[in-house]
Amino acid sequence: MNHIDFTSFPRAGFRRRFGSWVYDVLIAIAVYMVAGAMGFLLMYIGHYFGLFSMQGYDHFADTIMHTFWLKWSNELWKVAWVSYFFIYFWAKSGQTLGMKAWRLRLQNTDGTLISKSTGLKRLIPTLLGLGNILVLFDRKNKLSLQDRLTNTEVVTLSLDANRGRL
Repeated sequence: MNHIDFTSFPRAGFRRRFGSWVYDVLIAIAVYMVAGAMGFLLMYIGHYFGLFSMQGYDHFADTIMHTFWLKWSNELWKVAWVSYFFIYFWAKSGQTLGMKAWRLRLQNTDGTLISKSTGLKRLIPTLLGLGNILVLFDRKNKLSLQDRLTNTEVVTLSLDANRGRL
């Protein structure tokens, strides 16, 4: 297998990033829903074993929605799984499924894969993809807010460089 020099690829523009974002939002919604189902099941098991009561509600979903600690632990659980999805793929291959489809790769500016801690640092300034709007105003460098804050870049790969597994 040939060694690929990932520093030689051009940085991705806004349209490609946006296309990838659309794909990844759909996947993130699916991850969020599956995590929600798993969280609901775990909470129901907790209720079944007597860890907490229905607190006067007829339906278990109402108990979750109207109990502060159940509601927010459930939301944090789901957001954690969506965050894990992005961080895992960014650190493992530099590509989420949407990025793979659009031939994009997230990397450090020296072409190496980012660490999980860098991935975590990218999540907040990404602002659900809004950080990429900066690319529209920075046509020369094509760096988003999250790229600038974490010293990373998103590059457009060739067809050959994009082959392989995630």
